[in-house]
Amino acid sequence: MAMGDVRTGDPVTIVRGEEELYRRVGHLFLTATDIACVANDLALWVAASREADLEAAALRRAGSARIRKIYRSGLLLDAVSAQELTRRRDRHGAQIRITSDELSETVIVDRKVAILAGERAGGPRSYSVITQPETVQGVVSLFDTVWRSATDLDIYDAQVAEIRRLAPAVLDLLGQGAKDEAAARQLGLSVRTYRRRVGELMAALGAESRFQAGVRARELGLV
Repeated sequence: MAMGDVRTGDPVTIVRGEEELYRRVGHLFLTATDIACVANDLALWVAASREADLEAAALRRAGSARIRKIYRSGLLLDAVSAQELTRRRDRHGAQIRITSDELSETVIVDRKVAILAGERAGGPRSYSVITQPETVQGVVSLFDTVWRSATDLDIYDAQVAEIRRLAPAVLDLLGQGAKDEAAARQLGLSVRTYRRRVGELMAALGAESRFQAGVRARELGLV
């Protein structure tokens, strides 16, 4: 059996690093007609040398395959990332929705193979490649549930536009520990409006506290 094949007899195969992941499952993306994806950022799960292959495959699929992607809402707080999401949607024919829920990063290929990403830490990232039908169906059902409750990219982007404009300043003020009254005055807002914007920003980042919002913002490179 070639190294690039996924063993259908192995319910779960653990691979380490994007290069090994591509060797295992890269061929599936070249012919896939149904791709579902949950991602926290715009990074591709491939080594830089493989990106051109995936881009070419995505362009060939455009308009003929169903591609659904769910991204975390905090990603849209960065204008450049928001523009890139729109570009990918238009270029690849993808449907993109946004959620504030915290989800594990996942890719499902043709509803037959599920790839779950491990945590980012020192060394190569690990990926679980699942082919066991019942388990894959469970992952598909979870994705479909989140998809139904998520918000279309265009709708969410319009909602978050004002939050995005204020986000850098608000995050900076939160990081300084500025009192709401002083922060509102510096931004030319009423205290009530400032607190509402902070609440909206926390929701967009999926944060339950101002401290957690700061942590999430740093993870996304917003501060």
